[in-house]
Amino acid sequence: MPQDQVRQFLDFEKPIKDLLDEIELTKERTEKTKIDLSDQVAQLEQKVAETRKNITGNLTDWQRVQLSRHPDRPYTHKYIELMTENYVELYGDRNIKDDKAMVGGFATLDGQTVMIIGQQKGSNTKKRQLRNFGMANPEGYRKALRLMKLAEKFNKPIITLIDTPGAFPGLEAEERGQGEAIARNIYEMMRLKVPVICVIIGEGASGGALGIGVGDRVFMMENTWYTVISPENCSTILWRSWDFKMKAAEQLKLTSAKMKEFGLIDGIVPEPEGGAHWNYSVAAHNLKQQLIASLKELKPKDPQQRINDRIEKFSRMGFWEEYKQ
Repeated sequence: MPQDQVRQFLDFEKPIKDLLDEIELTKERTEKTKIDLSDQVAQLEQKVAETRKNITGNLTDWQRVQLSRHPDRPYTHKYIELMTENYVELYGDRNIKDDKAMVGGFATLDGQTVMIIGQQKGSNTKKRQLRNFGMANPEGYRKALRLMKLAEKFNKPIITLIDTPGAFPGLEAEERGQGEAIARNIYEMMRLKVPVICVIIGEGASGGALGIGVGDRVFMMENTWYTVISPENCSTILWRSWDFKMKAAEQLKLTSAKMKEFGLIDGIVPEPEGGAHWNYSVAAHNLKQQLIASLKELKPKDPQQRINDRIEKFSRMGFWEEYKQ
């Protein structure tokens, strides 16, 4: 978790930054003057907590999109580190190469072995390039499917952590069958005999998210989004400009609360005040408890009943009105 001195702040987080700067100045004055200002520091820290709470409670849809992309936000590897033990990462799709944007392997969660798979973004410029900004190629989705089939073979539950702006849209990806790879994953995930739990931990965009997003339970972290297209690209298509991205975010109804209201997800995992980037341990603890509870519920089910329930769950999504002439 970043120290306060090196944290990055979004525009609407500026009041928090100002208070943290004031705390640092107060501590520096204490060092120079040897005057005890601990009470003043404590008051400022309390004010920081209150400000974070107030900001979180009044976020617009676009601000939640910004929080989901926060550069200090924990990514898949961080959740794996904090939630599990004995993680053994597995590599490659046994066909083309290993896709660094998609990671996964066996790990121990609360004493039970699980297969955990997710998109991984980088924490700095070099790592972001290595991970292709969390945008997987076809080999990434084929790698994910290979790991899912391996988990099914050994009767181990599957957990997927979704955090991607979309599948990689490059020419090479299309040549290697990007669409087919995602469609194959959706088809195969519907028919997996083991429990499958999917969680959007950051961005959940388009087929890139659906490629590892079909499960018995689908959850979203509180400050995440899940929809067919990013607000910027939606704005570009509808208004020929990115300037309407805030309006697009509202119209897409992409927040966790709206997804729960529409019945497209099963629950919302709460984050620390201000967002997951303020306390990785609390965010990971909340998610871990949700995963443990869901696995306890799902594991006793008969495999065929589990498949039938999963198919029925996704088949009844959406609503429409029929007009008769």
